[in-house]
Amino acid sequence: MGTEANTTFTGEQQQSTQAFKLVGFKNFIRTNPKSDKFTVKRFHHVEFWCSDATNTSRRFSWGLGMPIILKSDLSTGNTVHASYLLRSGHLNFLFTAPYSPSITTTGSSSSSIPSFSHTVCRDFTGKHGLAVRAIAVEVEDAETAFAVSVANGAKPSCTPVTISNNNNNNNNNNNNQNDVVVLSEVKLYGDVVLRYVSYKNPNLENNLKFLPGFEPVETTSSFPDLDYGIRRLDHAVGNVPELAPAVKYVKSFTGFHEFAEFTAEDVGTSESGLNSVVLACNSEEVLIPMNEPVYGTKRKSQIQTYLEHNEGAGVQHLALASEDIFRTLREMRKRSGVGGFEFMPSPPPTYYRNLKNRAGDVLSDEQIKECEELGILVDRDDQGTLLQIFTKPVGDRPTIFIEIIQRVGCMMKDDEGKVQQKAGCGGFGKGNFSELFKSIEEYEKTLEARATTATA
Repeated sequence: MGTEANTTFTGEQQQSTQAFKLVGFKNFIRTNPKSDKFTVKRFHHVEFWCSDATNTSRRFSWGLGMPIILKSDLSTGNTVHASYLLRSGHLNFLFTAPYSPSITTTGSSSSSIPSFSHTVCRDFTGKHGLAVRAIAVEVEDAETAFAVSVANGAKPSCTPVTISNNNNNNNNNNNNQNDVVVLSEVKLYGDVVLRYVSYKNPNLENNLKFLPGFEPVETTSSFPDLDYGIRRLDHAVGNVPELAPAVKYVKSFTGFHEFAEFTAEDVGTSESGLNSVVLACNSEEVLIPMNEPVYGTKRKSQIQTYLEHNEGAGVQHLALASEDIFRTLREMRKRSGVGGFEFMPSPPPTYYRNLKNRAGDVLSDEQIKECEELGILVDRDDQGTLLQIFTKPVGDRPTIFIEIIQRVGCMMKDDEGKVQQKAGCGGFGKGNFSELFKSIEEYEKTLEARATTATA
């Protein structure tokens, strides 16, 4: 396993970012220079680190309609950590928790995630609580991606490791020497890593279903029939103390380009705000927005609140794309009070009375009524329409939350003539940021009031 390194920025790097200046949403000109330094295909999975993977994975499975399909734990011969994989469409969530290091044999290779470390995991969960450890992307070659990244300034976290079917206890007969997966990691921001995954055999991904070392979960304990319509990870948003060095750092080793940007003037409220930049790979299927707090406002920025409770930079929210957001929300709201997720308060009725003027050409009267009943926000840009809603924080701390979205419009043909939806269709909800922030501000005020009462 490679060495751990904190993502810090030197004085020289910080000086070089002084020229970095946001121009705001209106003045930003979107271009795609196809500047990736290595081939990036798509999001592969998101790994959460926690102290109890069994119960955490079941809560997310029930709340999001994502069956638990694969496991790597004591029952599969893994004495290092328990890991459970949830899947809905192309979306993969992995939940990992450590076993006691006292039961792990010295030199044991039973860990299915070669970058896992007892010490680092315990430090991570103690510092951040339930949080995302890894944003994994599938690349053409994880060894090349790691080498190129480090050569361009990325902080290494795990050097390339080859994982083979021969390294685990499964009994299949498909142990061809080419049936291997390569995994590597570099620091992204804070204690979050960008994980590279590549398959040596083009057919291996479908045969494996995920990674070597994982086995199917018994249907009696996996909610196999759950499906609320969520299909993929649209974007993964991070909060950082300073945007300029963070953007420069990620761009320098990935080659990703700026896809969109927002300033406090674009998306703030009268009380607080943020600055944000969205980075994208060549295909624009991997979108990584990053936010920073702004200061001097009436209230502390929500980003600053996150940074304090998370004890540093980290993943703020994951935007999950649904094929039918109305069905997804009906199912999720049924379970809000019985083990699922709660949602941020809905905007006032005036928001929906004005919605017909803003989106009546895209949404029917019945759909607008359903948006109001379910609390769905609607925004649009010059290309398409975005439907979105946000959960409350999913853990004890006011940190990470989930966004459910559906993009409408922007259908186009790709290079192979296949019709697909353009990435980022409808934008990122710029017109709804103020409504979201007002909800967060009101939520934080209730927490502050109770904290004040408790200490009085």
